[in-house]
Amino acid sequence: MASRFSRMAWLRRMRVPAFAQRGPRARVAEGGALDSLAGAIDLNKLSAEQFGQLIRTLYMLGETGSGVELSSINTDTFVTLVADASKDQLKVIVDDPVLRTFFIEEILSRMSDHLIEHKARNVSLVVSWRFTDGTDDEEFARYQTVIEDGVCVSGEDLGRLPDTTLTLSAFDFIRMATGSAAVAPMFITGRVKVKGDYSLAAMFSGYFDIPKPAGARG
Repeated sequence: MASRFSRMAWLRRMRVPAFAQRGPRARVAEGGALDSLAGAIDLNKLSAEQFGQLIRTLYMLGETGSGVELSSINTDTFVTLVADASKDQLKVIVDDPVLRTFFIEEILSRMSDHLIEHKARNVSLVVSWRFTDGTDDEEFARYQTVIEDGVCVSGEDLGRLPDTTLTLSAFDFIRMATGSAAVAPMFITGRVKVKGDYSLAAMFSGYFDIPKPAGARG
């Protein structure tokens, strides 16, 4: 198992933004109230705009220093929230530049929590991400994920030469990364475009225990 020291060594060695440095312990400690709130809300009773307003309000509370941090929500609750949301509700999220960035970075920040360390122990892989907003295929939000020595780190610019580059919409990424959409069909249908080593791109998700929404668990 990769040690906490090895992860911190990564953070010192690389230019890793703050969003990638949040750990699961803080979320467990702080997310209880929000987890309860999210679990009590019936999203079927909210319009797409009402759902967007709810998420915006929770996000803004965190920005004002109220102590209510949307990022503290438990991962199980987070993926179930995405799964329970309708496509129109999720579209409101990805159409909002601030919330779209928050959801992308929140997912990337949690990837290290779900790395299958024994599968990644001897792996050295750099994946570049290019996320579109679904309307302009020439404008990208760019990030990188690096797996090395059994450690996974993501950030906006890690200064690494990519082995493979994945281009997809933020909408598809959010659904795939939370277990709400199957990965393979996204590649087959071209919704995920690959530049570089296709085999490495296809193998990438296999290094992670992708969270599943509560209703999908066996």
